[in-house]
Amino acid sequence: MWIYEKKLEHPVRVTCPDVKFAKMVITQYGGPDGELGASLRYLNQRYSMPTDKAKAILTDIGTEELAHMEMIAALVYKLVDGATCEDFKAAGWEGQYVQHNHGLFWTDANGVPWCASYIACLGDPIADLTENMAAEQKARVTYEHLIACTEDPCVKDTLRFLWQREVVHFQRFGETLNDVQEWMCKSKHAWNGHKCGCE
Repeated sequence: MWIYEKKLEHPVRVTCPDVKFAKMVITQYGGPDGELGASLRYLNQRYSMPTDKAKAILTDIGTEELAHMEMIAALVYKLVDGATCEDFKAAGWEGQYVQHNHGLFWTDANGVPWCASYIACLGDPIADLTENMAAEQKARVTYEHLIACTEDPCVKDTLRFLWQREVVHFQRFGETLNDVQEWMCKSKHAWNGHKCGCE
């Protein structure tokens, strides 16, 4: 059960529209390391986590990723506000205009549609949590690349906020991985192909 507050997690502002940058930032909406894949991955993996704490972390972070997808959507809309077909063509993003106009669709920066193969769930908590840590690092690096590609201080503020949250998520997943490994050891569960010898 969720309660939805009708506001963005962090303010999203732009100094001026920039269709070319919108074409780049859309990858965090529907690209392989974007917010859609992250939210679906975590909200799905929570069911196979062995502890209530691990389930709660995946639910919390998965929900926050939905909020980040909302922020990216708001950012893209502001970056293309008032843009014409000619503006989209000048940015090399005419396919977006022809197929969606100012509407959003889950794609990467090259126009490749989102695909379910971007996410995984092996049902093994150690494998899944380790993958989640890697996913957060890939998202962090993508945000760093985007920050380097814009001069707009308002856009940089939004991207820096999202970057910071990826770092926090990586840390939370690392802590959760440690907790789950400890639980598996104490519960005398097998992991990594070997029985744990700790008491």
